[in-house]
Amino acid sequence: MKILCIGDSNTYGYDPRSYIGSVYQAGVRWTDRLDGCDVVNCGTNGMTVPRGQTRYPGLIRLHEPDLVTVMLGTNDLLSGLSAEEIAGRMERFLDSLTEPGKPVLLISPPILQYGEWVLDDEPVEESMELGGLYSEVAKRKGCLFADSGEWDIDMTFDGVHFSPEGHAGFARKLNGILKEL
Repeated sequence: MKILCIGDSNTYGYDPRSYIGSVYQAGVRWTDRLDGCDVVNCGTNGMTVPRGQTRYPGLIRLHEPDLVTVMLGTNDLLSGLSAEEIAGRMERFLDSLTEPGKPVLLISPPILQYGEWVLDDEPVEESMELGGLYSEVAKRKGCLFADSGEWDIDMTFDGVHFSPEGHAGFARKLNGILKEL
């Protein structure tokens, strides 16, 4: 199965443990651990839910994946948006992705944890609301849905990025969902 993965630094594979940050080695990132899948990783550090025209419909047509995954919203939370505002943006973004006719799996990001990047209650509390709102968006848009906020993903010291164990756990859960498809 060919999968095009749209996401932020956790899709990209950002490793915050180095002084300036780097990327986890191949085989550590969850996108490298999907069983029997050819993955086009379109993860971008710092990405928020896009507004307006994007390159993704063109990338979908170019790569012709069997499935498109979308996991975004963490950076929007960190910038102070509410879960409701993010869900509204996601709904509009999904309109552009469903046009090329490929199935879309919307994945709600893991719940933020307190750490060096997450010091206040508000982003944590809003991240707890995102899964339910994304589930409703997915139903309205005819998308598949997974809530990784229920997966107990191990994070690094910053409260935002997956640890190597977090990438492994995320891949295990997603592989289970992909087998059901």
